[in-house]
Amino acid sequence: MSPEGKRLFNIVVLGFGFMFMFTAFQTCGNIEQTVIKSFNNTEFHGSGYTSMAIIYGVFSASNLIAPSVVTVIGPQLSMFFSGLLYSGYIAMFIYPYTWSFYTASVLVGIGAAVLWTAQGNVLAINSTDDTIGRNSGIFWALLQFSLFFGNLYIYCAWHGHVHITDKDRQTVFISLTVISLVGCFLFFLIRKPDPEPTAPSEQSQSQSESSESFSAARKNSSFKMFGTKEMLLLSLSIAYTGLELTFYSGVYGTCIGAMTRFGQDAKSLIGISGICIGVGEILGGGVFGMLNKCNRFGRNPVVLLGLITHYVAFYLIFLNIASDAPIAPEPGTDLQAYIDPSVGVALFCSFLLGFGDSCFNTQLLSIIGLNSLHSTSQFNCDTCYFFLLQSIMAALAFFYSNYLLLHWQLLILVLMGFLGCVTFFLAEWKAESRRRESDYDSI
Repeated sequence: MSPEGKRLFNIVVLGFGFMFMFTAFQTCGNIEQTVIKSFNNTEFHGSGYTSMAIIYGVFSASNLIAPSVVTVIGPQLSMFFSGLLYSGYIAMFIYPYTWSFYTASVLVGIGAAVLWTAQGNVLAINSTDDTIGRNSGIFWALLQFSLFFGNLYIYCAWHGHVHITDKDRQTVFISLTVISLVGCFLFFLIRKPDPEPTAPSEQSQSQSESSESFSAARKNSSFKMFGTKEMLLLSLSIAYTGLELTFYSGVYGTCIGAMTRFGQDAKSLIGISGICIGVGEILGGGVFGMLNKCNRFGRNPVVLLGLITHYVAFYLIFLNIASDAPIAPEPGTDLQAYIDPSVGVALFCSFLLGFGDSCFNTQLLSIIGLNSLHSTSQFNCDTCYFFLLQSIMAALAFFYSNYLLLHWQLLILVLMGFLGCVTFFLAEWKAESRRRESDYDSI
C-alpha cells in the first residue's frame, strides 16, 4: 500500500471507530433521562441531566492534561483506553447504581478530553496541507452517521412501548456496549504512517520548530488561548454552541418522549428525532463544510442562516411542546402547548436543530483555523479554548435543565444565539480586514 493510501486507510478506520463508539454513546445520551425515569429501583436517585453536566464539566478541566497523556502513551492507546471508559459508562445502565453512575460520568469526562486530543493527533499526522480538508470531511461524515444507526435501533426496539421495562433497558444497553467495544478495537487497525522524505536542513528546522512549538504550548497555553481578539469575540458564539448542543442532544429528545399526546409511540419517537437531527447535521456540513460552497460569500450568511433556522425551530417547539416536558415524571405530561401536538412538527424541528448546529460549527472551526493558520501552537490553543468553553457551557445547560421549564430554556437559547451571531459577525469582519491587509502587503 502506498504511503498516501495508508494515510487514507487510517482516516477511514478512525472514522469508523468513532462512528461505532458514538453510535452507542450518543444514543445513550439521547435516551438516558427517559430510561432513568422508568427505573423500577427506588434506591437509584441519579439524573441524566446531572450526569451529562458532570461529563462536560470534567471534560473541560481535563483538556489541560489530555495532551500530556497522549504524548506519554501515544494516540492509539489513548483512544483505546478512553473508548473503554465510554463503554463502561454505557454498560453501567445494565445494572445501575447511583454511585457507579456518577463515578462513570467523571471517568468519561476525563476519557473524552484524551479521546478528542488523540483524534486530532491522528488526523494531523495522517494529513498534509492538501489533504487535511478531505480527511476532516471523511471523518466528520462518518462520525455524523452515528446519529442514524443507534437512533434507528431505538425506534425499532421501543416501537409501541409506553413504559420501558428492565428487560427493554438491559437489551438495549448490552447491544450498545458491544457496539462501543467494537469501535475501541478498531483503533488497533490504525497503522503508523510513513514519514515524508525531507532534506537534512528541512528536517532539523522542522525539529527545531516542533521543539519551540511544544515549549511554547507548555509555557503559555493557558494564556495564549485568550490572547487573540478574534477568539474573545468568538467566545459568545462558542458558548451558544455549547448550550444548543445540550438542548438537541439530550433535552429535546426527553421532551418528545414525555409528550403523552403523541400517543404510544412517544418513546420510540426519540430515535426518529435523533435520525432527523443527523440528517440536518450531514446536510448542513456537506453544503457548508466539506463542499466549501460559501467561500465567495463569506461566513456571515451561513451563521445568519443557522440562527434563523434555530429561531424557527425554537418558535415551533414553543408552540408544539408542553412547557413542563423537560422535567416531567416518567408517565409523561398531559399538558398542551399552544397548538395541537404534532409529531411532524416535532421531527421537523429536530432536522432544523441539526442543520443550524452544523452551520455554526463548520464556520466556527473554519475561522479558528484561518486565524491560526501559520502557528501550530496557536491552533492547538484556540481549539483547546473552543472545546473548553463549549463543554463548560454544555455542563451549565445540563445542570439548569433539571429545574427550568421549556420556555425559559428556549429564551436563554434565543438571547445567546443573537449575541453569538453578532459577535461572530465582528470577528469575521476583523478576520477579513486582516486578510485584505495581508494581501496588500504581499503586492
